[in-house]
Amino acid sequence: MQQVTVNGKNYNLTKLLGKGKGGYSYLAESDGKLVVVKKIHHEPCSYYNFGNKMQAELNDYQKLSQIGITIPKLLDFDVEQEIIVKEFIDGPTVYQMVLANNLPQTCVEQVEQMCQKLYPNNTNIDYFPTNFVLQDGILYYIDYECNTYMAEWNFENWGIKYWSQTPEFLNYVKEH
Repeated sequence: MQQVTVNGKNYNLTKLLGKGKGGYSYLAESDGKLVVVKKIHHEPCSYYNFGNKMQAELNDYQKLSQIGITIPKLLDFDVEQEIIVKEFIDGPTVYQMVLANNLPQTCVEQVEQMCQKLYPNNTNIDYFPTNFVLQDGILYYIDYECNTYMAEWNFENWGIKYWSQTPEFLNYVKEH
C-alpha cells in the first residue's frame, strides 16, 4: 500500500479509482475516513490542451462552487506535489448505471438542472458519464474540470450521447 503526505497529513492509497486527462485518482484513507487523492500527471493528451493543471483544478473548483454545481468538497491540496484531496462520493457512476441499463431518470434531470446554472455562466463541464456519481439520490459531478461554453461540447449536443446505450456509448465500451 502506498502512502502520500499532504500538509503533514498521511493518506493511505487503497485503490486506483481512475485515470483522467489530468491525473490519477485514488481512494484513500486517513484517520478512518475515506477520501479521494488526485495526483496530477503530465502525460500527453492528443485532444486537450492544458496550461497549469494544478492551478486549473483549483480555479475550476472555485468557479463550479460559485455557480452552485454539486461537487465533492476540496479538503486539501499541495501545489508543489500537485496533489488534491477531496471528499469521496460513494455510489455508482452514471457510466456503471448506463452499462447496466438502469440509469434513473433523475440523473438526466439533475444534469439538466446543472446545465441551467452552467450555460448562463458561459461554462461547460465534462459530461462523460464516468464523471458523475449518484449518492443518496443526489447526482455529483466528481471532477472539477470546466471550460468555456461551446455548443458543440454541451450536454445536449455531446454528453447525452453517452448517457444511454447509444452507438457512441457502446462503441466506447467496446474500445475500452
